[in-house]
Amino acid sequence: MLITIDDVLTPNELAEARRLLADSPWISGRVTAGTQAAQVKNNQQLPEDAPHLPVLRRLVLGALQRNALFFTAALPLKILPPFFNRYGGDANHYGFHVDNAMRLLPDGSGYVRADVSATLFLSDPQTYDGGELVIDDTFGRHSIKLKAGSMVVYPSSSVHQVMPVTRGERVACFMFMQSMVRDPGRRRLLYEMDMALLQLRQTLGETDAVVSLTGTYHNLLRQWAES
Repeated sequence: MLITIDDVLTPNELAEARRLLADSPWISGRVTAGTQAAQVKNNQQLPEDAPHLPVLRRLVLGALQRNALFFTAALPLKILPPFFNRYGGDANHYGFHVDNAMRLLPDGSGYVRADVSATLFLSDPQTYDGGELVIDDTFGRHSIKLKAGSMVVYPSSSVHQVMPVTRGERVACFMFMQSMVRDPGRRRLLYEMDMALLQLRQTLGETDAVVSLTGTYHNLLRQWAES
């Protein structure tokens, strides 16, 4: 299931993130790539000791916590602390790969299973050429380039790439989540049911049927969720 979410960051949050990133160091993005991904990864990212990284992570996580659509799409149990990357110049692409299933926490204290991946775009699309996130899934190939402050959420099991940036710079935040519902098919069913329930409430109100279906949603979540 591939979901795009507009305006995850407010204009003020986006401006603050850009200000902090402009004053941050960058290193090779291969530091967080697995064996296969490292062969096709050619970008830059913020190192773990970057001074502004804790503030940037709090900013993004705070935005996610208030976003109901993100919650219903990902059903996050654990979120790996967000990372930030940059494409441009000689470090401008990331070939087709699949995200590692298990991601080590930055402090080395344990692992997060990567069920769901997300990219939060921080550069205005008109300021760079290329840089599309291309995702292959059961419904075909999708090319995604969103406005700054918006995010795409998709299964970590998807084969995907970032196309070469041929002009300007593409700066983004990327992250991995362990979902309460491991199976992507079940996550999709729950998401579609929740969206349908939202429409029914808006058109019909809290009728007996809507209340009953809401109970079914939560009973399925109760049956499938890990905590």
